[in-house]
Amino acid sequence: MDLRQMEVVIAVAEEGGFTAAAQRLHVVQSAVSSTVRALERELGTRLFDRTTHRVALTPAGEAFVPAARAALRAAEEARSAVDAVQGQLRGTVTVGTMQGLWAGLHHALAALRAEHPAVVVRLRQAAVADIRQALRDGTVDLAVVALDRQQQRGLVTRLLSREEMVLVTSPRRDVTGTGGDRKVALDEVAGLPLVDFAPGWAIRHAVDRAFRAALVERDTTFEVNDIVAAAELVRHDLGVCIMPESIAARFPDLTVRRLERHAPHWNVMVVRPRGEAPPVVAALLRHIT
Repeated sequence: MDLRQMEVVIAVAEEGGFTAAAQRLHVVQSAVSSTVRALERELGTRLFDRTTHRVALTPAGEAFVPAARAALRAAEEARSAVDAVQGQLRGTVTVGTMQGLWAGLHHALAALRAEHPAVVVRLRQAAVADIRQALRDGTVDLAVVALDRQQQRGLVTRLLSREEMVLVTSPRRDVTGTGGDRKVALDEVAGLPLVDFAPGWAIRHAVDRAFRAALVERDTTFEVNDIVAAAELVRHDLGVCIMPESIAARFPDLTVRRLERHAPHWNVMVVRPRGEAPPVVAALLRHIT
C-alpha cells in the first residue's frame, strides 16, 4: 500500500465516481480503476460498491478513507517539517469559509504568499455545518466561520469579531410606517416579506434562534443560498433580509435598520481541529487577525 493508492481512493470517494476522480487527478479512468482494484486485492475486500449509476463506499471503504486521509496528512506534515528546517515551507493548506466571509482573508493570504510562495492554498466555500464536518474528517485544515458555542465543541477556536445583524430593505420601503429611522422589532419584521438564507447557513441559524427567543413566528417568502441574490431581491423591493452589518455594507444603495431586543448576532472566528497545527497551517494562522 502506498500514498498514491490512498490518494486515488480518497478522490473516488469525494468525487463520487471513477471518471470524476480521474479528471481531478489528471489521469485516465483506467488508471484509477486499476489502482483501486489492486488495493482491494491487497486488502482482501472491496472498498466500493459499483453500480451502473453510482459508486458508493462499502463499510470497509468507510473505515479506510478517514485513515487514509490521516496518513496523507502525516506525510505532508513530515515534508513540511523538513522544509521548515531547511528554511523553506511547502505544502498545501485547505481553508474553509462561508459565503460573505472569505474576503476578510485577503490580507492574511497575501502575507502568507509573500512569506512562503511555495505554499498552495485551497479555498472551500460551504455552509457552516459542512465546514464543521470537513474540519472533523480532515478535508479542511482551518476555517474562518461563525459558530455558536455548541458548534465549537471539539475544535480549537479564536474569536476574530462579533457583530449584530441588521435589517436590510429597499430605500422605497418604510418598515416603521413613520418614515423615521427608529429600531425595528422582530414582530414587525415578521409581518414583512422575508428573504431568508437556506438552512445550514450560519446567518439562518442565528436568525432562527433570535425569532425563537423573541417568541415570534415568521414565514419565509424567499429562500436563497447566495448573498448577492438576497440583495437583488431586496433591491427590487420583493422582500427584506436580516444579515450581518459587515455584509450589508457591501450594498450601500440599500437601507439598513437596527433591530430592537433579541437582535441576532454572530461570532466570526478562526477554527481548526485539536492538536498541534502543521507548519503550513501555523504559518497562515499567524497572519489571520
